[in-house]
Amino acid sequence: MSRSLKKGPYVDFKLLKKVADKKPASAGVIKTWARASQISPEMLGFTFGVHNGKAHVEVLVTEDMVGHRLGEFSPTKKFVRHGGKMQKELEQKRKDSEIAAAKAAKASPAAPAKKK
Repeated sequence: MSRSLKKGPYVDFKLLKKVADKKPASAGVIKTWARASQISPEMLGFTFGVHNGKAHVEVLVTEDMVGHRLGEFSPTKKFVRHGGKMQKELEQKRKDSEIAAAKAAKASPAAPAKKK
């Protein structure tokens, strides 16, 4: 659910304090644990270190991010691919076929154009 318009967007006060009176180029990485804080226009150009539970993930704020939350750009779960031994074998075969195709394309020069 969205936040009430009467209340306005939630932006962490401490985070705004860290951004105030600084220039994006000289600020460096601003570490924060406020994943629920929304990105405001004042934060444009700054790099935030958003904590994901284990480490701080660097997030460079751009114009498209305004209105989103900081936590959206710092995933908390690491995806481990599906499959296993069989999946690895399939991926290896696919990789080998791509390499073979690239070598074949390199070895045979392009055919000259036919004249009519």
